Order: sequence, then structure tokens, then C-alpha cells
Amino acid sequence: MPAGGGKRILVSGASGLIGTELTRQLEADGHTVLRLVRREPQALNEYQWFPEDHTIDATLPDSTDAVVNLSGASTGRLPWTPGYKREILRSRVDATRTLAEAMAVASTPPAVYLSASAVGYYGDRPGVALDETAEKGDGFLSDVVDAWEQAARLAPPSTRVVTFRTGLVVGDGGAFTPLGLATRFGLAARIGSGRQYWPWISLYDEAAAIRHLLTSKLSGVVNLAGPTPATSLDVTRSLATAMHRWHALAIPTAVIETALGEPGRELLLADQRVVPAALLDDGFTFRHSTVGEAIAATWS
Repeated sequence: MPAGGGKRILVSGASGLIGTELTRQLEADGHTVLRLVRREPQALNEYQWFPEDHTIDATLPDSTDAVVNLSGASTGRLPWTPGYKREILRSRVDATRTLAEAMAVASTPPAVYLSASAVGYYGDRPGVALDETAEKGDGFLSDVVDAWEQAARLAPPSTRVVTFRTGLVVGDGGAFTPLGLATRFGLAARIGSGRQYWPWISLYDEAAAIRHLLTSKLSGVVNLAGPTPATSLDVTRSLATAMHRWHALAIPTAVIETALGEPGRELLLADQRVVPAALLDDGFTFRHSTVGEAIAATWS
């Protein structure tokens, strides 16, 4: 291990929004980040893999202390054609299973496997506080998450497995790209009723929570969501305020359902009041406790 007690941490999806911030924080902590890439490696800390073929360097799990899996095709890409829905599922299950199976045959498996998951597991649940004990909901995303998490459980018994369910990550990228563009051009709008809860977490806290899970004793499902619930109206209005733009428009529920169909219902209209009970009970401290704070920290 590096001087100072740093660990060797294998990360898939390191070039994405969350992966980039996580890598920055891990390296600041003195850890060595090993990146899994699908292209030809261009640095000493990059290793090529082909999760669709379940192909990975079999020696990697033996030389790492922890694995963080952030791989998966974007659910924000539209439309959800039958082919792309298969890709959303396949990309998650293949990557997660490839890593878990590699650990299972390692002579010295990593101590920790942190695998991304999503609040889509809960489906549309108006009026329900959703902690980690909440039951599975209905819908395409709920089924995807269920299969995704089952793949992570193929890791060996000696490896502590955490599947962290993330919602809307407040950062300059990802799901906030279309929201930010619309707001910048004066098109900030209430989405549907505006009363549906959107689980959110700041980009900094997302990465910090993953770092926390590396050394925590938590296992199983952990919700990664901000401590103060926010409605979709709270989110869009806070973004307009931070960007000094009007928030006077509204997109009716019927328009979203007609224009976007299934992804509109599951991504924009679903009501999910997700509670980060496990994180809070484990002593994690959020830097951004409200969505307004998270948005202001990014756009003000």
C-alpha cells in the first residue's frame, strides 16, 4: 500500500460525473485509484476490461483493497427503445457481475465491494418515507435495480458488499445538464404537479458518502440521498434562483406522459421520499443539508 496507509481502490466508471469527483477525493485522501477502461490504457493506473464479455484481468482483485463499481448506461438518454432498455439492464448487470465473479475466484479478494444502485428500486410511492427497509416498487427501473443488486451479491462471503442507491446528483453534469440548459435560457418550469419528491444529493456528498462506506461496517443497501427531502418544485425553483432566472412556466403531467412516456413517468413524475437512514445512523455528516445549499454551491 502507498505510504500513509492509503489503499489501492479499483474503480469502474471513473471518468463519469461521480467517478471524477470520487477519484479526486480518494486521491486527496492518499489512496491509489486504479481505473477500469474499455479503450486502450493510456496511463499506468488504467486497466482494460470488456464487461459485456465478462473479461477482466484476473489478477486485479488480488492487488486491490476495495472495488467501487459505477458502471451503467445513462437512463437519461431518450427514447427508451426496447433495444436501449436492454442496454440499460445489460450494462449494469454485466459490469457488476464481472467484478463480483472476478473477486469470487481471487486468492485474496478485496475486503470491500461498493456497487452503485438507484432509488428507482422504490418506484412511485407517494406519501411513503422510503428507508432501506422499504419494499421493491413497480416499473422498469425497479426491476433493473433488483437485477443489478442481485449481481453484486455474487461477490465472495469474505467481501463486504454495499449497494448504494443514489437519486438525483446535484452537480454540473449528468441529469442537471438539461435542467441547467433550460433554466439558463429562461425555460425553468414546474414539472407536473411539482409536489412529487425527488431524492437528491450533492456531488460532493455523493463521493464523500462512498468514501465513508469504504471504512464503515455497513453492508447491504444504503440510501445515498440528502437529509432534507425536496420536491421537484424545490429543485427547479432553487436552480432558477441560483442562476438568476425566472421560474414562471409549467409542464403539465399529461404533456410529460404524452411526450416522454415511460421515462417521463419513472424519472420525472415518480414520487420518492427517500430517507438516508443508514448513513445518518452510521454518523455520516452531510456538507449540504438542503437542495438549495447543494445547488447554490454549484451555480452561485
